[in-house]
Amino acid sequence: MTGFSHFDEAGNAVMVDVGGKEVTERRAVARGRIAMAPGTLAMITAGAAAKGDVLGTARLAGIMAAKQTAALIPLCHPLPLTSVKVDLTPAASGDAVEIEAICKVTGRTGVEMEALTAVTVAALTVYDMCKAVDRAMRIEAVRLVRKEGGRSGVFEAPDAPAG
Repeated sequence: MTGFSHFDEAGNAVMVDVGGKEVTERRAVARGRIAMAPGTLAMITAGAAAKGDVLGTARLAGIMAAKQTAALIPLCHPLPLTSVKVDLTPAASGDAVEIEAICKVTGRTGVEMEALTAVTVAALTVYDMCKAVDRAMRIEAVRLVRKEGGRSGVFEAPDAPAG
């Protein structure tokens, strides 16, 4: 079979064989946010959440999730990540936490799924730690905003805000 596909000749799902691809440095940036009531954000930033340090715990959860992406996403390659950075920042609007994950690897396949997983799990952790006071929180706009390395080169979401 030519090219890269998640299907074999019989139409069965398989992990793509990346053995022939060039080893390059690869980097992916994903972003998302969790919207909430202003009082919930104030509680988080004041360090007053009953479950402890929300942003610190969510940061760690995002990093750990990136490292476990292959166990969570079918057909995703296990990658020896060289770097994972997760930042959580209270939004200037006062009603959300902005999340950014940057993942790096030197390998044969990209790290987009790891960055997206890190953002999603960080947001879910914020939700879990604050749901007793705000069940209406919304995880929003999780997406890849930049990808570098590999045969396909650089991808940059045309409407992604700089950061």
